[in-house]
Amino acid sequence: MPRLPIELLDGALHVPGSVLYLDAPRKKECAFVSHAHGDHIGRHERTIATAPTVALMKHRLGEPKKKRAEALPVRYRERFGLADLSIELFAAGHVLGSAQIRVERNGVALGYTGDFCTEPTRTAEPCEVMPCDVLVLESTFGLPRYVFPPKDEVLAAIRRFVDDALSDGCTPVLLAYALGKAQEILAHLGALGYRCRAHPAVHAVNRVYAEHGVALENVSALDEEGPSPGEVVVVPPHLAGSAAMRHVRRRRTAILTGWALDQGARFGRRGVDAAFPLSDHADFPSLVRYAKATGASRCLTVHGFAHELAAALRAEGIRAEPLVERRQLELL
Repeated sequence: MPRLPIELLDGALHVPGSVLYLDAPRKKECAFVSHAHGDHIGRHERTIATAPTVALMKHRLGEPKKKRAEALPVRYRERFGLADLSIELFAAGHVLGSAQIRVERNGVALGYTGDFCTEPTRTAEPCEVMPCDVLVLESTFGLPRYVFPPKDEVLAAIRRFVDDALSDGCTPVLLAYALGKAQEILAHLGALGYRCRAHPAVHAVNRVYAEHGVALENVSALDEEGPSPGEVVVVPPHLAGSAAMRHVRRRRTAILTGWALDQGARFGRRGVDAAFPLSDHADFPSLVRYAKATGASRCLTVHGFAHELAAALRAEGIRAEPLVERRQLELL
């Protein structure tokens, strides 16, 4: 059977024999960018990504300094060629515009998930199963202990936290990443009639979402006067102490992250009042189910708990191993 190699080179996935890199953190001649979180984007000469990801990258990085740099906005499920490669993007369900990539050469399909989430969301395209022969699977929550509670239960718990704070005359402050998690909780609360204020860093991302068809109800920017009584504030965790928050005085704070399952170890020093496991990643059972659903005959795990997830997949009868730096594998 024809072979399709993949390698982890200089901290990035690379398809040998081509110019194509996947989620390269440093500048490359040509790179696929799965989504616009800071650890996945770079100032590449050519960028392959969805239109929302391209727009979010421009928001975060600014316009390219070199006119020759270009971004190729690609629709989901629209095949195109790159030399001898046939490429197709699939929705990843992680944040708006997030994508998986399938690369075919010589009749063999390599699939790379990037960060993905199989749970339905309000603000990202639904995750699609990507059929492939060889799967490169992100392993962020690749330990059996990472099993997220049902999302409805988590959202209900967050609402109780918000309601309790408001009833006590406090401002509920929810710490959520500026891209993805913040829009998800704002969409949920806003649709239920809660009045929300978004930190300027979040509100700037909200505008990009609105430009791509995801408008948020009952949300305005946090200004110098601070929130009014009865309003909920959403702010990125690293900006909780920023100048924009100086007028949010009597507050009660919760962080929204999948790592809340480890809250005793991770959040004891953050000064938050609560932590809720609201995640935009696949949990351990979802990772295993997804690997099986793709029909891949081989699985390579990357990032996070790659070794542990590979071992767990082998126990499920899947041929799996972690992808190691500078080791080229001739697959199939």
